Amino acid sequence: MTRTAIVWFLIRKSPIYREGGTMADELRIGLAELLRKAQMELDADFLKEGVQALSQALMEMEVEEHIGAARHERTEGRSGQRNGYRERTWDTRAGAIELKVPRVRDSSYFPSLLEPRRRAERALSAVVQEAYVHGVSTRKVDELVKALGMTGISKSRVSTLCEELDEEVGRFRNRPLEGAYPYVWIDATYVKARQDGRVVSMAVVIAVGVKAETGEREVLGLDVGPSEDGAFWSAFLRSLVARGLSGVRLVTSDAHQGLKSAIEKVVQGASWQRCRVHFMRNALSLVPKAAQQMVGATIRTVFAQPEAESACEQWRRVADGFRLRFPKLAELMDGAEDDVLAYAAFPVEHWQKVWSNNPLERLNKEVKRRTNVVGIFPNEAAVVRLVGAILSEQHDEWQVSKRYFSAGSLAKLKRKEEVAVEQPELMAG
Repeated sequence: MTRTAIVWFLIRKSPIYREGGTMADELRIGLAELLRKAQMELDADFLKEGVQALSQALMEMEVEEHIGAARHERTEGRSGQRNGYRERTWDTRAGAIELKVPRVRDSSYFPSLLEPRRRAERALSAVVQEAYVHGVSTRKVDELVKALGMTGISKSRVSTLCEELDEEVGRFRNRPLEGAYPYVWIDATYVKARQDGRVVSMAVVIAVGVKAETGEREVLGLDVGPSEDGAFWSAFLRSLVARGLSGVRLVTSDAHQGLKSAIEKVVQGASWQRCRVHFMRNALSLVPKAAQQMVGATIRTVFAQPEAESACEQWRRVADGFRLRFPKLAELMDGAEDDVLAYAAFPVEHWQKVWSNNPLERLNKEVKRRTNVVGIFPNEAAVVRLVGAILSEQHDEWQVSKRYFSAGSLAKLKRKEEVAVEQPELMAG
């Protein structure tokens, strides 16, 4: 079938469009233009533009059906409200396609053509196959290969699949970071991988941030290394800064070795928030099990305070109350006050989301769910391939979800920044 015949087939009347509907008219106009271009032998972008036009039209029809109404249409059966678009690059065999993904206010719509979690499934399959064909798989992987009918796979096919995924993950990991990210969460999880004939534990570090302009979450980056020391954290943070990370006001993490000093050196001007959940675990480990429930409830009264000043007062009151009975706990609280209460310098609306690493903990659980299927990775590259695919898909889903922080609360954060800049100027005057 010729290109002209293909386009004619695509633009002829179809029952899936509303009679006289705006979307159908726009689709016919757009494809008619493509038909004109198709008749010009030198137009090499015909297929790419055709995929883009059809994909855009499909998403528009899907979201109309999802909410029960077209744009600006009022119907009794309407079940939702549109909320603009998100720009998204979609990798296809025709090339990279720029899409405008429709948004719904309750974040309940995701385009079927983008196939959520498909990339991660391909990456998991690639890791399993790579371990199998190179003879370094575990019994669990061997059983999985047989169950999925992969016993006939070739090394060349596995190599091609890995190269394709590495290219996709590489683009994601090295993309520029544009604009300010006032809040950043960093955490690490561990996987086992083969290295020089040995099975070693490797740290997988992940950074997530919120964009000041939109209030949306983004996966900023990941890295894999043999240990969590100051040099490793500094190198990871420098890679993010080199890609454009800026405007960071608060970094939330556990008390990883060397991370706090790395933040001070690399992300200048940012405060460090010690994750309150991890701190609580450390605190409870210093008291008898019988007293842990009481101690935990008492410390949590600090986080129920509505203002920064009262939170600091309550923290010191609680520490003093434990000083005679649990001196080591009181000493821990004395040293950790500034770090655990760093959140109090920011808008109250943000406290519950920035005072702990919970947003990243949920992402780490998804990573562990997939990596546990493999057990032992054949090499470090396989770890990056699978974890990178999981994170890139989560990043894409966040782009079509509702804001993590509202525009109003982010405006308060911006105002705090302006006041902080104005005060030194007044003092200097």
